[in-house]
Amino acid sequence: MSANLHDVLFPASLPGTATALTLAGTGGVWSRARLADTAGRIAAVLRAAGVVPGDRVAAQVEKSGEAVALYLACLKAGAVYLPLNTAYTPHEMAAFLGDAEPTVFVGQPQAMAALAPHLPEGCTRFTLDAAGGGSLSDAADAHFPLVESMPRGRDDLAAILYTSGTTGRAKGAMITHGNLIHAAEALNALWGITGDDVLLHALPVFHAHGLFIAINCALRAGAPIWFLPKFAVDPVIDLLPRSTLFMGVPTLYTRLLGDPRLTRDLCGRMRLFTSGSAPLSGTTFDAFRDRTGHAILERYGTTETAIISSNPLIGDRIQGTVGYAMPDVEVRIFGEAGEEMPRGDVGEVVLRGPNVFAGYWRMPEESTAAFTPDGFFRTGDLARMGEDGRITIVGRAKDLIISGGYNVYPREVEAALARLDGVEDCAVIGVPHPDFGEGVIAIVERKPGLPAPEPAALLSGLSGALARYKLPKHLIVQDALPRNAMGKVQKTELRRIHAGIFQDGSDAA
Repeated sequence: MSANLHDVLFPASLPGTATALTLAGTGGVWSRARLADTAGRIAAVLRAAGVVPGDRVAAQVEKSGEAVALYLACLKAGAVYLPLNTAYTPHEMAAFLGDAEPTVFVGQPQAMAALAPHLPEGCTRFTLDAAGGGSLSDAADAHFPLVESMPRGRDDLAAILYTSGTTGRAKGAMITHGNLIHAAEALNALWGITGDDVLLHALPVFHAHGLFIAINCALRAGAPIWFLPKFAVDPVIDLLPRSTLFMGVPTLYTRLLGDPRLTRDLCGRMRLFTSGSAPLSGTTFDAFRDRTGHAILERYGTTETAIISSNPLIGDRIQGTVGYAMPDVEVRIFGEAGEEMPRGDVGEVVLRGPNVFAGYWRMPEESTAAFTPDGFFRTGDLARMGEDGRITIVGRAKDLIISGGYNVYPREVEAALARLDGVEDCAVIGVPHPDFGEGVIAIVERKPGLPAPEPAALLSGLSGALARYKLPKHLIVQDALPRNAMGKVQKTELRRIHAGIFQDGSDAA
């Protein structure tokens, strides 16, 4: 039996007249029938362009209803969808396009000339602009929709998502139809998402969070979506009273908290706020709960696995933890020798289950190395698991700092810093130190509109909360931290910038 995700998202039991997307700002409404019809027409365009099941279709396009239809069309046609960040330069795009070798590329009209030299020979090109116009839409209007979806099995590829590539060649995580079906159905059950919900969507759709979690969950449940072209405080404030569900990243919550209009009354209809893609600070969690009455539900996932664990819908949402393993997902904490760690001890998060990807595109050695001999995917994240199975992430294995022989977990230091006055956000990293091997440094993002905190005062505030070896040997206060499109702090970039800070052996703050 076919397990094409397209057909799972558009079951016959859900009426086509129901609203799928309402475009915030323009007021344009896409019914489920219109979205399915447009996807069918684009699928026919792809087939006419020579796309067969397994071929890659790459897209670097702005957020629009047509962009969602393109993704759904790829599923329907059996193609492998490759969404690419709109911020990527032609140089960065060249690596992705050369590796994936797409049969079709869809890009922004103004970028096509610069990208043309990097497209594979014979690759068919279409344009799609922010308003949903372009040659792809023109071609779709001229085609009858593809009626039957191409048969797909749960192990067939649905998408390739490239990792950031900040430490070398980017790796394309191969995501299957089964992976995405499990995520949508398990999350809808876990979070109680139904057709009675209204999702306020302010995330990009080139990322797993905005596309494979938010869009898939809403379509599977039949929940209508307020569709914002990008996050901005004013439209979110305007739409919260008409929504029940918001999926965000920590940066979005801190920006909302900066607006006095965010109140308990404003969020009176809201049922659930979730956060992912980056760690949520205790300060943000507490402030949001105090202001709105809602405890943000934090969950944990990776590019390769979708969602791994989640705090409960009913029950305690404990800040600093990422809750319990998803249904049918087996999570363990392994030590360096591959042994399972006792409850409460720190080790690497490993897992297996229907959410785990099929490996890295055209990288068999890296794919093999990503798994333990008994089939557990190695996340590279360090965590401890409580007696009840609740998981607390303490950092990335690559971010672990070993200073003077002692392990320093950045998340612990960051949590302590975030509680101090004047700190909006912070990042703790290790850089080479001539005496300690690695020295701990902290980069603090100051709260806007307030005097910058003094480094000495921050260090003094930490001294009573942390052992001496965990204290930063250098602390920097600046206006903003470098972040990616999802608001995640770019620690690799910070390590590059500050790599030589201890080259003279100085420990001064």
